[in-house]
Amino acid sequence: MNGGDVGAGVVGGGEVSGVGPPPSPLDWKFSQVFGERAAGEEVQEVDIISAIEFDKTGDHLATGDRGGRVVLFERTDTKDHGIGRRDMERMDYPISRHPEFRYKTEFQSHEPEFDYLKSLEIEEKINKIRWCQTANSALFLLSTNDKTIKFWKVQEKKVKKIADMNMDPSKTPGNNGSGSSSSVPPSPKPYVVNGGYPNSLNNESFPPGGISSLRLPVVTSNETSLVARCRRVYAHAHDYHINSISNNSDGETFISADDLRINLWNLEISNQSFNIVDVKPQNMEDLTEVITSAEFHPSHCNTLAYSSSKGSIRLIDLRQSALCDSHAKLFEEQEAPGSRSFFTEIIASISDIKFAKDGRHILSRDYMTLKLWDINMDSGPVATFQVHEYLRPKLCDLYENDSIFDKFECCLSGDGQRVATGSYSNLFRVFGCAPGSTEAITLEASKNPMRRQVQTPSRPSRSLSSITRVVRRGSESPGVDSNGNSFDFTTKLLHLAWHPSENSIACAAANSLYMYYA
Repeated sequence: MNGGDVGAGVVGGGEVSGVGPPPSPLDWKFSQVFGERAAGEEVQEVDIISAIEFDKTGDHLATGDRGGRVVLFERTDTKDHGIGRRDMERMDYPISRHPEFRYKTEFQSHEPEFDYLKSLEIEEKINKIRWCQTANSALFLLSTNDKTIKFWKVQEKKVKKIADMNMDPSKTPGNNGSGSSSSVPPSPKPYVVNGGYPNSLNNESFPPGGISSLRLPVVTSNETSLVARCRRVYAHAHDYHINSISNNSDGETFISADDLRINLWNLEISNQSFNIVDVKPQNMEDLTEVITSAEFHPSHCNTLAYSSSKGSIRLIDLRQSALCDSHAKLFEEQEAPGSRSFFTEIIASISDIKFAKDGRHILSRDYMTLKLWDINMDSGPVATFQVHEYLRPKLCDLYENDSIFDKFECCLSGDGQRVATGSYSNLFRVFGCAPGSTEAITLEASKNPMRRQVQTPSRPSRSLSSITRVVRRGSESPGVDSNGNSFDFTTKLLHLAWHPSENSIACAAANSLYMYYA
Protein backbone atom coordinates (compact mmCIF):
# COMPACT_ATOMS: atom_id res chain seq x y z
CA MET A 1 0.00 0.00 0.00
CA ASN A 2 1.85 3.02 -1.15
CA GLY A 3 0.98 6.66 -1.70
CA GLY A 4 -0.71 5.72 -4.95
CA ASP A 5 -3.14 3.19 -3.55
CA VAL A 6 -4.35 5.19 -0.63
CA GLY A 7 -4.77 8.18 -2.87
CA ALA A 8 -2.89 11.41 -2.56
CA GLY A 9 -5.19 14.25 -1.63
CA VAL A 10 -7.51 15.58 -4.29
CA VAL A 11 -7.13 19.20 -3.27
CA GLY A 12 -9.71 21.79 -4.23
CA GLY A 13 -9.08 25.48 -4.59
CA GLY A 14 -10.61 26.59 -1.32
CA GLU A 15 -7.83 26.00 1.17
CA VAL A 16 -6.08 28.94 2.74
CA SER A 17 -2.56 28.20 3.83
CA GLY A 18 0.96 29.52 3.67
CA VAL A 19 2.30 30.33 0.21
CA GLY A 20 5.34 28.39 -0.94
CA PRO A 21 6.34 24.83 -1.77
CA PRO A 22 4.71 22.05 0.27
CA PRO A 23 6.78 20.62 3.15
CA SER A 24 8.87 17.59 2.30
CA PRO A 25 7.51 14.18 3.43
CA LEU A 26 8.35 13.15 6.97
CA ASP A 27 10.59 10.22 7.83
CA TRP A 28 8.75 8.32 10.57
CA LYS A 29 10.67 6.29 13.16
CA PHE A 30 9.62 3.99 15.98
CA SER A 31 9.87 5.58 19.41
CA GLN A 32 8.27 3.39 22.11
CA VAL A 33 5.78 0.66 22.79
CA PHE A 34 3.83 0.01 25.98
CA GLY A 35 2.12 -3.31 26.59
CA GLU A 36 3.75 -5.11 23.68
CA ARG A 37 2.54 -8.67 23.49
CA ALA A 38 4.72 -11.64 22.69
CA ALA A 39 4.14 -13.66 19.53
CA GLY A 40 1.16 -15.94 19.97
CA GLU A 41 0.11 -14.29 23.23
CA GLU A 42 -3.65 -14.00 23.52
CA VAL A 43 -5.06 -10.53 24.12
CA GLN A 44 -7.60 -10.18 26.91
CA GLU A 45 -10.73 -8.29 25.82
CA VAL A 46 -10.54 -5.95 28.85
CA ASP A 47 -7.00 -4.86 27.92
CA ILE A 48 -7.86 -3.59 24.42
CA ILE A 49 -7.32 0.18 24.20
CA SER A 50 -10.48 2.11 23.30
CA ALA A 51 -9.42 5.78 23.67
CA ILE A 52 -6.23 7.89 23.34
CA GLU A 53 -5.74 11.58 24.11
CA PHE A 54 -2.79 13.99 24.51
CA ASP A 55 -3.25 16.97 26.81
CA LYS A 56 -2.81 20.50 25.42
CA THR A 57 0.87 20.71 26.37
CA GLY A 58 1.68 17.27 24.95
CA ASP A 59 3.46 16.39 28.20
CA HIS A 60 0.80 13.89 29.24
CA LEU A 61 -0.99 11.12 27.41
CA ALA A 62 -4.06 9.19 28.56
CA THR A 63 -5.46 5.90 27.30
CA GLY A 64 -8.69 4.16 28.23
CA ASP A 65 -9.47 0.49 27.72
CA ARG A 66 -12.44 -1.86 27.51
CA GLY A 67 -11.92 -2.85 31.13
CA GLY A 68 -12.82 0.68 32.29
CA ARG A 69 -9.26 1.65 33.25
CA VAL A 70 -7.53 4.93 32.46
CA VAL A 71 -3.71 4.82 32.17
CA LEU A 72 -1.65 8.02 32.25
CA PHE A 73 1.80 8.53 30.76
CA GLU A 74 4.10 11.51 31.24
CA ARG A 75 6.85 12.88 29.09
CA THR A 76 10.37 12.47 30.38
CA ASP A 77 12.74 13.86 27.74
CA THR A 78 11.80 17.51 28.47
CA LYS A 79 12.88 17.25 32.11
CA ASP A 80 16.54 16.41 31.51
CA HIS A 81 17.75 20.01 31.36
CA GLY A 82 15.33 21.41 33.90
CA ILE A 83 13.66 23.59 31.25
CA GLY A 84 10.78 22.92 28.89
CA ARG A 85 11.20 21.88 25.27
CA ARG A 86 9.61 25.08 23.96
CA ASP A 87 12.04 27.17 26.03
CA MET A 88 14.95 25.14 24.61
CA GLU A 89 13.68 25.84 21.09
CA ARG A 90 13.55 29.58 21.84
CA MET A 91 17.15 29.42 23.08
CA ASP A 92 18.25 27.41 20.03
CA TYR A 93 19.16 24.63 22.45
CA PRO A 94 20.09 21.50 20.47
CA ILE A 95 17.36 18.88 20.88
CA SER A 96 18.82 15.53 19.98
CA ARG A 97 16.36 13.25 21.71
CA HIS A 98 12.98 12.16 20.44
CA PRO A 99 9.83 12.38 22.58
CA GLU A 100 9.86 9.80 25.36
CA PHE A 101 7.07 8.92 27.74
CA ARG A 102 6.89 6.78 30.84
CA TYR A 103 4.07 5.15 32.73
CA LYS A 104 2.72 7.54 35.37
CA THR A 105 -0.31 5.92 37.01
CA GLU A 106 -3.58 4.15 36.30
CA PHE A 107 -6.99 3.99 37.94
CA GLN A 108 -10.31 2.22 37.51
CA SER A 109 -12.58 4.84 35.98
CA HIS A 110 -15.75 2.82 35.30
CA GLU A 111 -17.21 -0.46 36.53
CA PRO A 112 -19.80 -2.63 34.75
CA GLU A 113 -23.34 -1.63 35.72
CA PHE A 114 -26.86 -2.87 35.16
CA ASP A 115 -29.84 -0.66 34.29
CA TYR A 116 -32.71 -2.40 36.06
CA LEU A 117 -35.39 -0.20 34.50
CA LYS A 118 -34.32 -1.12 30.97
CA SER A 119 -32.84 -4.55 31.76
CA LEU A 120 -29.67 -3.37 30.10
CA GLU A 121 -26.05 -4.12 30.88
CA ILE A 122 -23.78 -1.06 30.76
CA GLU A 123 -20.25 -2.13 29.97
CA GLU A 124 -17.27 -0.42 31.55
CA LYS A 125 -15.47 0.32 28.26
CA ILE A 126 -14.04 3.86 28.06
CA ASN A 127 -15.44 5.54 24.92
CA LYS A 128 -13.65 8.91 25.17
CA ILE A 129 -11.15 10.77 27.34
CA ARG A 130 -10.73 14.56 27.36
CA TRP A 131 -8.15 16.54 29.33
CA CYS A 132 -9.28 19.60 31.28
CA GLN A 133 -7.29 22.61 32.48
CA THR A 134 -4.64 21.86 35.10
CA ALA A 135 -4.62 23.66 38.45
CA ASN A 136 -2.15 23.60 41.34
CA SER A 137 -0.05 20.89 39.67
CA ALA A 138 -3.07 18.55 39.62
CA LEU A 139 -4.29 16.91 36.41
CA PHE A 140 -7.98 16.90 35.54
CA LEU A 141 -9.74 14.80 32.93
CA LEU A 142 -13.15 13.61 31.80
CA SER A 143 -13.81 9.98 30.91
CA THR A 144 -17.02 8.37 29.72
CA ASN A 145 -18.49 4.97 29.01
CA ASP A 146 -21.84 4.47 27.24
CA LYS A 147 -23.90 6.23 29.91
CA THR A 148 -21.86 7.94 32.61
CA ILE A 149 -19.26 10.72 32.46
CA LYS A 150 -16.77 11.16 35.30
CA PHE A 151 -14.52 14.08 36.23
CA TRP A 152 -11.18 12.94 37.68
CA LYS A 153 -8.47 14.74 39.61
CA VAL A 154 -5.02 13.15 39.68
CA GLN A 155 -2.59 14.65 42.18
CA GLU A 156 0.62 13.80 43.99
CA LYS A 157 0.07 13.23 47.69
CA LYS A 158 2.77 12.95 50.34
CA VAL A 159 2.30 9.75 52.26
CA LYS A 160 3.88 9.67 55.73
CA LYS A 161 4.89 6.21 56.86
CA ILE A 162 4.71 5.83 60.63
CA ALA A 163 6.66 3.25 62.60
CA ASP A 164 4.64 1.49 65.32
CA MET A 165 6.66 2.87 68.23
CA ASN A 166 10.24 3.95 68.91
CA MET A 167 10.99 0.85 70.98
CA ASP A 168 13.81 -1.62 70.59
CA PRO A 169 12.36 -4.48 68.51
CA SER A 170 14.38 -7.06 70.45
CA LYS A 171 12.69 -6.06 73.71
CA THR A 172 9.10 -6.00 72.51
CA PRO A 173 6.79 -8.82 73.62
CA GLY A 174 6.80 -11.61 71.06
CA ASN A 175 10.33 -10.90 69.84
CA ASN A 176 12.09 -12.92 72.53
CA GLY A 177 13.19 -15.56 70.09
CA SER A 178 10.34 -17.96 70.65
CA GLY A 179 8.10 -16.36 68.05
CA SER A 180 5.19 -16.40 70.49
CA SER A 181 3.29 -13.16 70.86
CA SER A 182 1.40 -14.40 73.91
CA SER A 183 4.43 -14.66 76.22
CA VAL A 184 4.20 -12.57 79.38
CA PRO A 185 7.17 -10.36 80.28
CA PRO A 186 8.93 -11.62 83.42
CA SER A 187 8.50 -8.35 85.35
CA PRO A 188 5.34 -6.57 84.18
CA LYS A 189 5.19 -2.84 84.95
CA PRO A 190 2.26 -1.61 87.00
CA TYR A 191 -0.54 0.02 85.05
CA VAL A 192 -0.88 3.79 85.50
CA VAL A 193 -4.07 5.83 85.31
CA ASN A 194 -4.21 7.93 82.16
CA GLY A 195 -2.30 11.14 82.81
CA GLY A 196 -0.74 9.85 86.01
CA TYR A 197 2.86 9.01 86.88
CA PRO A 198 4.43 5.89 88.23
CA ASN A 199 4.93 6.06 92.02
CA SER A 200 8.68 6.23 91.62
CA LEU A 201 8.39 9.59 89.83
CA ASN A 202 5.82 11.19 92.07
CA ASN A 203 8.40 12.98 94.21
CA GLU A 204 11.10 13.46 91.58
CA SER A 205 11.66 16.18 88.99
CA PHE A 206 11.26 15.31 85.28
CA PRO A 207 14.55 13.73 84.13
CA PRO A 208 16.64 15.86 81.72
CA GLY A 209 16.75 13.18 78.98
CA GLY A 210 13.04 12.44 79.22
CA ILE A 211 11.44 9.28 80.44
CA SER A 212 13.14 6.36 78.71
CA SER A 213 10.00 4.24 78.92
CA LEU A 214 7.87 6.82 77.02
CA ARG A 215 7.11 5.44 73.54
CA LEU A 216 6.01 7.63 70.60
CA PRO A 217 5.25 6.94 66.89
CA VAL A 218 8.08 7.84 64.53
CA VAL A 219 7.81 9.05 60.90
CA THR A 220 10.11 6.79 58.90
CA SER A 221 9.63 8.17 55.36
CA ASN A 222 7.84 10.84 53.30
CA GLU A 223 6.88 9.20 50.01
CA THR A 224 4.83 10.79 47.25
CA SER A 225 2.19 8.77 45.46
CA LEU A 226 -0.32 9.68 42.77
CA VAL A 227 -3.92 9.59 43.88
CA ALA A 228 -6.85 9.67 41.44
CA ARG A 229 -10.09 10.94 42.90
CA CYS A 230 -13.45 11.13 41.18
CA ARG A 231 -14.66 14.68 41.74
CA ARG A 232 -18.01 14.48 39.96
CA VAL A 233 -20.27 12.00 38.17
CA TYR A 234 -22.52 13.21 35.35
CA ALA A 235 -25.16 10.51 34.92
CA HIS A 236 -28.74 9.81 33.79
CA ALA A 237 -28.75 12.35 30.96
CA HIS A 238 -28.52 10.03 27.93
CA ASP A 239 -31.01 7.44 26.70
CA TYR A 240 -28.61 6.27 24.00
CA HIS A 241 -24.90 5.46 24.02
CA ILE A 242 -22.56 8.43 24.46
CA ASN A 243 -20.24 8.69 21.44
CA SER A 244 -18.48 12.01 22.17
CA ILE A 245 -17.46 14.41 24.89
CA SER A 246 -15.70 17.72 24.20
CA ASN A 247 -14.39 20.53 26.42
CA ASN A 248 -15.27 24.12 25.74
CA SER A 249 -12.50 26.71 25.41
CA ASP A 250 -14.12 28.67 28.29
CA GLY A 251 -12.75 26.03 30.68
CA GLU A 252 -16.11 25.80 32.45
CA THR A 253 -18.42 23.73 30.24
CA PHE A 254 -18.38 20.62 28.07
CA ILE A 255 -20.75 18.73 25.79
CA SER A 256 -21.73 15.08 25.62
CA ALA A 257 -23.40 13.56 22.57
CA ASP A 258 -25.36 10.38 21.93
CA ASP A 259 -27.18 9.17 18.81
CA LEU A 260 -30.00 11.71 19.08
CA ARG A 261 -29.05 14.43 21.55
CA ILE A 262 -26.23 16.75 22.57
CA ASN A 263 -26.17 18.02 26.16
CA LEU A 264 -24.26 20.98 27.60
CA TRP A 265 -22.82 20.62 31.11
CA ASN A 266 -21.06 22.86 33.59
CA LEU A 267 -18.05 21.09 35.11
CA GLU A 268 -19.11 22.22 38.59
CA ILE A 269 -22.73 21.00 38.31
CA SER A 270 -23.32 17.28 37.94
CA ASN A 271 -27.09 17.05 38.49
CA GLN A 272 -28.20 19.29 35.62
CA SER A 273 -27.45 19.61 31.92
CA PHE A 274 -29.03 21.53 29.05
CA ASN A 275 -30.18 19.78 25.90
CA ILE A 276 -28.88 21.92 23.02
CA VAL A 277 -29.42 19.57 20.04
CA ASP A 278 -32.26 17.07 19.69
CA VAL A 279 -32.74 15.25 16.37
CA LYS A 280 -35.25 12.72 17.73
CA PRO A 281 -38.42 12.80 15.58
CA GLN A 282 -41.88 12.55 17.18
CA ASN A 283 -42.29 9.20 15.46
CA MET A 284 -39.13 7.07 15.56
CA GLU A 285 -40.12 5.51 12.24
CA ASP A 286 -39.29 8.87 10.65
CA LEU A 287 -35.69 8.72 11.90
CA THR A 288 -33.29 9.02 8.96
CA GLU A 289 -29.97 9.93 10.56
CA VAL A 290 -28.18 9.94 13.91
CA ILE A 291 -25.40 11.99 15.51
CA THR A 292 -22.05 10.23 15.26
CA SER A 293 -19.53 12.72 16.68
CA ALA A 294 -19.44 16.24 18.19
CA GLU A 295 -16.70 18.69 19.07
CA PHE A 296 -16.37 22.26 20.33
CA HIS A 297 -14.45 24.86 18.31
CA PRO A 298 -10.92 25.16 19.79
CA SER A 299 -11.22 28.91 20.52
CA HIS A 300 -14.81 30.11 19.91
CA CYS A 301 -16.79 29.02 22.97
CA ASN A 302 -20.13 29.56 21.20
CA THR A 303 -19.40 27.29 18.21
CA LEU A 304 -19.51 23.52 17.91
CA ALA A 305 -19.79 20.99 15.11
CA TYR A 306 -21.46 17.60 14.93
CA SER A 307 -21.48 14.94 12.25
CA SER A 308 -24.20 12.56 11.13
CA SER A 309 -24.63 9.07 9.75
CA LYS A 310 -25.57 10.61 6.39
CA GLY A 311 -22.11 12.10 5.90
CA SER A 312 -22.96 15.71 6.76
CA ILE A 313 -21.38 18.08 9.29
CA ARG A 314 -23.41 20.83 10.95
CA LEU A 315 -21.89 23.90 12.54
CA ILE A 316 -24.07 25.45 15.24
CA ASP A 317 -23.90 28.75 17.14
CA LEU A 318 -25.03 28.62 20.76
CA ARG A 319 -25.88 32.35 20.62
CA GLN A 320 -28.70 31.80 18.12
CA SER A 321 -31.12 29.91 20.39
CA ALA A 322 -31.27 27.72 23.47
CA LEU A 323 -32.17 24.65 21.39
CA CYS A 324 -29.94 24.63 18.32
CA ASP A 325 -32.15 22.59 16.02
CA SER A 326 -31.31 24.90 13.13
CA HIS A 327 -27.66 24.88 12.07
CA ALA A 328 -25.56 27.89 11.13
CA LYS A 329 -23.78 25.96 8.36
CA LEU A 330 -24.12 22.59 6.69
CA PHE A 331 -21.18 20.79 5.09
CA GLU A 332 -21.88 17.83 2.81
CA GLU A 333 -20.64 16.45 -0.47
CA GLN A 334 -23.12 15.94 -3.25
CA GLU A 335 -23.52 12.38 -4.43
CA ALA A 336 -22.21 11.63 -7.91
CA PRO A 337 -25.12 10.73 -10.22
CA GLY A 338 -25.45 6.99 -10.82
CA SER A 339 -23.08 6.08 -7.99
CA ARG A 340 -25.74 5.07 -5.46
CA SER A 341 -25.72 1.50 -4.15
CA PHE A 342 -26.92 -0.50 -1.14
CA PHE A 343 -23.73 0.49 0.75
CA THR A 344 -23.75 4.22 -0.12
CA GLU A 345 -25.29 5.44 3.14
CA ILE A 346 -23.32 3.01 5.32
CA ILE A 347 -19.93 4.07 3.98
CA ALA A 348 -20.92 7.77 3.99
CA SER A 349 -21.48 7.73 7.76
CA ILE A 350 -18.88 9.92 9.50
CA SER A 351 -17.19 8.15 12.41
CA ASP A 352 -15.08 11.04 13.72
CA ILE A 353 -14.55 14.78 13.30
CA LYS A 354 -11.72 16.98 14.59
CA PHE A 355 -11.18 20.74 14.40
CA ALA A 356 -7.75 21.90 13.30
CA LYS A 357 -5.84 23.84 15.97
CA ASP A 358 -6.56 27.14 14.21
CA GLY A 359 -10.30 26.38 14.11
CA ARG A 360 -10.46 27.12 10.38
CA HIS A 361 -10.68 23.53 9.15
CA ILE A 362 -12.56 20.38 10.15
CA LEU A 363 -11.25 16.87 9.40
CA SER A 364 -13.83 14.09 9.00
CA ARG A 365 -13.44 10.34 8.60
CA ASP A 366 -15.94 8.08 6.88
CA TYR A 367 -15.37 4.44 6.03
CA MET A 368 -13.64 5.06 2.71
CA THR A 369 -12.04 8.50 2.99
CA LEU A 370 -10.66 11.37 5.01
CA LYS A 371 -12.10 14.78 4.10
CA LEU A 372 -10.82 18.23 5.00
CA TRP A 373 -13.39 21.02 5.17
CA ASP A 374 -12.96 24.79 5.32
CA ILE A 375 -15.61 26.25 7.65
CA ASN A 376 -15.82 29.30 5.38
CA MET A 377 -16.66 27.15 2.34
CA ASP A 378 -19.70 24.90 2.51
CA SER A 379 -19.75 23.86 -1.15
CA GLY A 380 -17.67 20.74 -0.50
CA PRO A 381 -14.41 19.49 1.05
CA VAL A 382 -11.17 21.25 0.12
CA ALA A 383 -9.32 17.91 0.11
CA THR A 384 -10.29 14.24 -0.02
CA PHE A 385 -7.89 11.42 0.82
CA GLN A 386 -8.71 7.89 -0.32
CA VAL A 387 -8.05 5.48 2.55
CA HIS A 388 -10.02 2.32 1.74
CA GLU A 389 -10.69 2.60 -1.97
CA TYR A 390 -9.06 -0.79 -2.54
CA LEU A 391 -11.78 -2.34 -0.33
CA ARG A 392 -14.67 -1.18 -2.55
CA PRO A 393 -14.94 -4.53 -4.38
CA LYS A 394 -15.13 -6.31 -1.00
CA LEU A 395 -17.96 -4.26 0.55
CA CYS A 396 -20.27 -7.32 0.52
CA ASP A 397 -17.77 -9.31 2.60
CA LEU A 398 -17.21 -6.34 4.91
CA TYR A 399 -20.97 -6.04 5.43
CA GLU A 400 -21.27 -9.76 6.17
CA ASN A 401 -18.62 -9.66 8.92
CA ASP A 402 -19.75 -6.21 10.23
CA SER A 403 -16.36 -4.64 9.48
CA ILE A 404 -18.14 -2.01 7.38
CA PHE A 405 -19.44 -0.54 10.66
CA ASP A 406 -15.96 -0.08 12.19
CA LYS A 407 -15.45 3.45 13.50
CA PHE A 408 -12.00 4.79 12.66
CA GLU A 409 -10.75 7.98 14.30
CA CYS A 410 -8.72 10.75 12.66
CA CYS A 411 -6.30 13.45 13.81
CA LEU A 412 -4.44 16.52 12.55
CA SER A 413 -0.91 17.71 13.22
CA GLY A 414 -0.52 20.81 15.38
CA ASP A 415 0.60 22.90 12.40
CA GLY A 416 -2.31 21.68 10.27
CA GLN A 417 0.03 20.45 7.52
CA ARG A 418 -0.82 16.74 7.84
CA VAL A 419 -3.65 14.40 8.76
CA ALA A 420 -3.68 10.77 9.90
CA THR A 421 -6.10 7.88 10.34
CA GLY A 422 -6.07 4.14 10.93
CA SER A 423 -6.89 1.10 8.81
CA TYR A 424 -6.82 -2.71 8.92
CA SER A 425 -3.79 -4.98 9.53
CA ASN A 426 -2.71 -2.48 12.22
CA LEU A 427 -1.83 0.06 9.53
CA PHE A 428 -2.26 3.82 9.71
CA ARG A 429 -1.87 6.52 7.08
CA VAL A 430 -0.39 9.99 7.10
CA PHE A 431 -1.29 12.47 4.33
CA GLY A 432 0.10 15.92 3.59
CA CYS A 433 -2.74 18.43 3.24
CA ALA A 434 -0.76 21.56 2.37
CA PRO A 435 -1.51 22.89 -1.16
CA GLY A 436 0.53 20.93 -3.70
CA SER A 437 1.52 18.17 -1.26
CA THR A 438 1.44 14.57 -2.55
CA GLU A 439 2.63 13.07 0.74
CA ALA A 440 0.82 9.79 1.47
CA ILE A 441 2.57 7.31 3.74
CA THR A 442 1.36 3.96 5.06
CA LEU A 443 2.86 2.82 8.37
CA GLU A 444 2.43 -0.30 10.46
CA ALA A 445 1.93 -0.26 14.22
CA SER A 446 5.04 -2.31 14.99
CA LYS A 447 8.68 -1.68 15.85
CA ASN A 448 9.38 -1.44 12.13
CA PRO A 449 6.72 1.01 10.90
CA MET A 450 8.08 1.21 7.33
CA ARG A 451 7.89 -2.56 6.78
CA ARG A 452 4.89 -2.24 4.44
CA GLN A 453 6.41 0.52 2.31
CA VAL A 454 6.97 0.07 -1.41
CA GLN A 455 8.15 2.54 -4.01
CA THR A 456 5.65 5.35 -4.52
CA PRO A 457 4.68 5.77 -8.19
CA SER A 458 4.91 9.15 -9.81
CA ARG A 459 1.20 9.50 -10.54
CA PRO A 460 -0.92 10.45 -7.51
CA SER A 461 -3.61 7.75 -7.70
CA ARG A 462 -4.55 4.61 -9.54
CA SER A 463 -7.67 4.19 -11.58
CA LEU A 464 -10.44 2.20 -9.97
CA SER A 465 -10.21 -0.50 -12.64
CA SER A 466 -6.58 -1.30 -11.87
CA ILE A 467 -7.35 -1.47 -8.13
CA THR A 468 -10.22 -3.84 -8.79
CA ARG A 469 -8.08 -6.01 -10.97
CA VAL A 470 -5.31 -6.31 -8.38
CA VAL A 471 -7.72 -7.06 -5.55
CA ARG A 472 -9.52 -9.72 -7.53
CA ARG A 473 -6.24 -11.38 -8.32
CA GLY A 474 -5.78 -12.06 -4.61
CA SER A 475 -9.29 -13.29 -3.98
CA GLU A 476 -8.10 -16.80 -3.04
CA SER A 477 -6.37 -15.41 0.04
CA PRO A 478 -8.27 -13.95 3.05
CA GLY A 479 -7.79 -10.47 1.58
CA VAL A 480 -5.21 -8.61 -0.44
CA ASP A 481 -4.66 -4.90 -0.72
CA SER A 482 -3.65 -3.14 -3.91
CA ASN A 483 0.04 -3.90 -3.32
CA GLY A 484 -0.59 -7.61 -2.97
CA ASN A 485 -0.13 -7.43 0.82
CA SER A 486 -2.65 -9.51 2.74
CA PHE A 487 -4.90 -7.58 5.09
CA ASP A 488 -6.57 -8.77 8.23
CA PHE A 489 -9.96 -7.40 9.27
CA THR A 490 -9.51 -8.66 12.84
CA THR A 491 -6.52 -6.39 13.50
CA LYS A 492 -7.70 -2.83 13.10
CA LEU A 493 -6.15 0.44 14.20
CA LEU A 494 -9.14 2.52 15.28
CA HIS A 495 -7.60 4.96 17.78
CA LEU A 496 -4.70 7.38 17.32
CA ALA A 497 -3.66 10.87 18.43
CA TRP A 498 -1.18 13.46 17.14
CA HIS A 499 1.02 15.39 19.59
CA PRO A 500 -0.26 19.02 19.75
CA SER A 501 3.05 20.68 18.91
CA GLU A 502 5.40 18.04 17.44
CA ASN A 503 5.37 15.38 14.77
CA SER A 504 4.68 12.51 17.11
CA ILE A 505 1.82 10.02 16.85
CA ALA A 506 0.45 7.61 19.46
CA CYS A 507 -1.72 4.77 18.19
CA ALA A 508 -3.38 1.69 19.65
CA ALA A 509 -3.06 -1.82 18.23
CA ALA A 510 -5.24 -4.03 20.44
CA ASN A 511 -3.70 -3.76 23.94
CA SER A 512 -0.41 -2.16 22.78
CA LEU A 513 0.34 1.56 22.63
CA TYR A 514 2.84 2.44 19.88
CA MET A 515 4.55 5.81 19.55
CA TYR A 516 6.33 7.25 16.50
CA TYR A 517 8.17 10.47 15.75
CA ALA A 518 9.50 12.25 12.66
